[in-house]
Amino acid sequence: MNHDSYANSYISGILQSVKTVAVVGASANEVRPSFFVMKYMLAKGYHVIPVNPGQAGKSILGQMTYARLSDVPVAIDMVDIFRASNAVPGIVDEVLALDPLPKVIWMQLTVRDDEAAARAEAAGIKVVMNRCPKIEYARLSGEIGWNGVNSGVVSARKPVMRTGFQSYGLRVPQTGKE
Repeated sequence: MNHDSYANSYISGILQSVKTVAVVGASANEVRPSFFVMKYMLAKGYHVIPVNPGQAGKSILGQMTYARLSDVPVAIDMVDIFRASNAVPGIVDEVLALDPLPKVIWMQLTVRDDEAAARAEAAGIKVVMNRCPKIEYARLSGEIGWNGVNSGVVSARKPVMRTGFQSYGLRVPQTGKE
């Protein structure tokens, strides 16, 4: 797969299919990007599980924090990596040891490891690198466009403002064109 560019349908398909997201490198510090992403994803109805050995046993945004992925007591759909690129191979090793395997490994902005991504993909796991699910969700749902940002998505549809799971209702293109 070409990890330099992702089709909108690939990203929206992931964001629509996952429900449980483990955030590796989650921070309890409310000014850290991982905190913002967790808060946003929780507001959209995702079950977000913080993973941070330094915060294990404590609560972040009302969610119990675990030391490692293997400690999480429920199946994980997506692992969102908020760590430096050099930590990715070890995290992918942890992911590949899980049963069941997550559907997706998502690496945050500036985080990339092509070799680790290839190992995950060989095991049937979808991979996204150097992207933020919060930004992608807002861009694809039209939410970011209402703030005056060019989302690259042309649509005459106004975002549907609802509460609950994925409240802005990511839409799959009807024509298949992006």
